[in-house]
Amino acid sequence: MGIRGFLGELRETVDSYRRRDPAADSALEILLLYPGVRAMRGYRRAHRAWERGHKLRARMISERVKRRTGIEIHPGAKIGRRLVIDHGTGIVIGETAEIGDDVLIYQGVTLGGTGKDHGKRHPTIGNNVLIGAGAKVLGPFTVGDGSRVAAGAVVLKAVPPNATAVGVPARIVKIDGKPVSYAEEVDQVSVTDPILEELTELRARVDKLSRLAGLTGDNNTK
Repeated sequence: MGIRGFLGELRETVDSYRRRDPAADSALEILLLYPGVRAMRGYRRAHRAWERGHKLRARMISERVKRRTGIEIHPGAKIGRRLVIDHGTGIVIGETAEIGDDVLIYQGVTLGGTGKDHGKRHPTIGNNVLIGAGAKVLGPFTVGDGSRVAAGAVVLKAVPPNATAVGVPARIVKIDGKPVSYAEEVDQVSVTDPILEELTELRARVDKLSRLAGLTGDNNTK
């Protein structure tokens, strides 16, 4: 990257943080003090080394960045432009994760795997996606462009573009700003509701006990 490319990237970084973070007062503050900016500068160096085959050096850079910022980004991950990391502590981005442009990630987010997959193990995050504090996105699926993942959500299935995912496990509650019924949601991402399943099972047990109680009562009257 030449000097023009470097300066252009710095301008993009400052502009992105100013748009996304109302607490950002000056360009100097953003460049010197924001851990997300420091983490991304370290990631870019580590990623270049990783692509050139210098994997040990790449991991050494990423481990040093993790110790200094609390943000762990594997050098093999692929990250687009203008990523904003707000606060940042506790963020983990796995080796095969891919992140598009203009993404906003808050503290405590994990873009990880489930331990069941090989090769591509981590999620692909589209452009202009917001991932709230503490959210976990786990598996080799896609979170579509323009989507929002709520704080604390655990996403285990694909999220359509322009959707909002909330809960554990995450459910789609909006697409294109319109509420989504549970039936439509299942069609979109094939998510089952564990609470509904448990209530259905409890109801079946109650019905069975009621039938048995009825039979016992009939025998006692004879």
